[in-house]
Amino acid sequence: MLPTLRFITCGSVDDGKSTLVGRLLYETGQVFDDQLSALRKDSSRYGTQGENLDFALLVDGLKAEREQGITIDVAYRYFSTAVRRFIVADSPGHEEYTRNMATAASTAEVAVLLIDARKGVLVQTCRHSRIIAMLGVKHLVLAINKMDMVAWDRGVFESIVRQYSDFASDMGFLGLQAIPLCALDGDNVTRAGDHSGWYQGPNLLQHLEEVQVVEPAEARGFRFPVQWVNRPNQEFRGFCGRVADGSVHPGDLVRLSPSGAQARIKAIVVHGGEVQSARPGDSVTLTLTDHVDASRGDVIAAATHPVETADQFEARVIWMSDHSLLQGRTYLLKIHCLEVGASVTAIKHLIDVNSGARLAAREVPKNGIATVNISTDRPIPFDSYRNSRRLGAFILIDRTSYETAGAGMIDFALRRAANIHWQALSVGKRDRATRKLQRPRCLWLTGLSGSGKSTIANLLEARLHEMGRHTFVLDGDNVRHGLNRDLGFTEAARVENIRRVAEVARLMVEAGLIVIVSFISPFRSEREFARSLFDANEFSEIFIDAPLAECERRDPKGLYAKARRGELVNFTGLDSPYEAPEHPDLRLDTAGRSAQECVDCLVAELSV
Repeated sequence: MLPTLRFITCGSVDDGKSTLVGRLLYETGQVFDDQLSALRKDSSRYGTQGENLDFALLVDGLKAEREQGITIDVAYRYFSTAVRRFIVADSPGHEEYTRNMATAASTAEVAVLLIDARKGVLVQTCRHSRIIAMLGVKHLVLAINKMDMVAWDRGVFESIVRQYSDFASDMGFLGLQAIPLCALDGDNVTRAGDHSGWYQGPNLLQHLEEVQVVEPAEARGFRFPVQWVNRPNQEFRGFCGRVADGSVHPGDLVRLSPSGAQARIKAIVVHGGEVQSARPGDSVTLTLTDHVDASRGDVIAAATHPVETADQFEARVIWMSDHSLLQGRTYLLKIHCLEVGASVTAIKHLIDVNSGARLAAREVPKNGIATVNISTDRPIPFDSYRNSRRLGAFILIDRTSYETAGAGMIDFALRRAANIHWQALSVGKRDRATRKLQRPRCLWLTGLSGSGKSTIANLLEARLHEMGRHTFVLDGDNVRHGLNRDLGFTEAARVENIRRVAEVARLMVEAGLIVIVSFISPFRSEREFARSLFDANEFSEIFIDAPLAECERRDPKGLYAKARRGELVNFTGLDSPYEAPEHPDLRLDTAGRSAQECVDCLVAELSV
């Protein structure tokens, strides 16, 4: 079987990536007669090359791409020669679609970075370069395209190569091959160019056939993330998954993480029977000689090279969400077969895509690249990204929309919390609640300023006090006098404000109290984080609902008037958003009910 090379085409918009891929497909005989006929029709309708074939249309399959003349999605294409098989990912050049480009680069072994000879190195060229370097692509082809537009000027070519080489000197590429070409005409794509006698190097296809990409997976220890525990009966217990790195054989001694238990491989089972080995990419079921417990997300690794386990990391992230990455905001982190809660505990610095300089920052904007510290809600088995793409790469997922917000690569574990452990206590939450004769809970009141949260919280606590309940009110203004006095009203500060209050509320529920939290808490993600801290049925989100106009009419503290005069900025409801609960446990309309009626409803509905 021929070896396979995966490569990506990347670079700024309109540098000719899709045309280059289309030309490669055409020249290697991958375009069939019916496809060629369709290409002629599409070229006359959507093409940009007059009467000539527009090879970009072989790759730009979406109607929107063809109409706009740009690549939006990642297009994967396959072709082969007598030497190698190729999988090429044609990635979009627009900054808006950086996430698509990063996805394509995550599995590439070689990057073909296109530069328009007329424009030289652009910002998006730099951004794509840093992303492919971060994602571990070590072999780079610098394809200086559209050389025909500069009359195949050797000086232009060499000037761009020098400029780019200086820029990329610290990125760790093992090989950089610069090739002058014209993707439209095919010069130096699969054959020597007719206009570049001064260039003595290989054409693009020749270089892709010859480039030596060393895959270090075999040299590393065996790694196998568990996807599923297969127990069809009492006699069989197998761990299903896909080999990430290394190889495994019956009799090998392995260690399971995070438990640390050791066992030997009894058998490697595939469809149709047992095999004597498994290599990276093989999907198998492993059985062990000893009975050990493991679940989805655990990692089986060579006992001599076990994976690490930690809950704090330094990592590099590529941010993809329209909402900036904020310190303290919680996300879902997905790594190999495991999904956990996570938050960024520190934004160490942004990386300038042009210079590589480290920039101080309080947030990471869309398409920003940064180094951060991340904390997960439980220890996870992992490998550093430089050792294993498969066990060191992760994505961050928005808790409310479930969209992929960012992609990251673990550099190393942080050991600073290794000496911190949960202290076992003799008296627990149930004991405290039993002594107080009540069920501890967190009642989280959210709504606009002026909606009636503080009034209802105060009346509710008075009612519960009369009923003999043990309570405490955490009020937004009161907490800002002490615990949160250092926080302002930016989005990042509001995130940290709610994080601290949620943690305090959790401790109070542990103490057996009924905690009434009265905070605007404008963002769904932070309210969802607060809910995640509590056991089932301990947390109730109560939406104190009043129209903005009514809240502004009441304006009990005169804040709306100040905001309208420009004396307050980042005021929720005016120049800062409020994300109303979509599925609150209870909604109270304070425009149509009195505060006492709302309290009656609360006590009745929540059985407090």
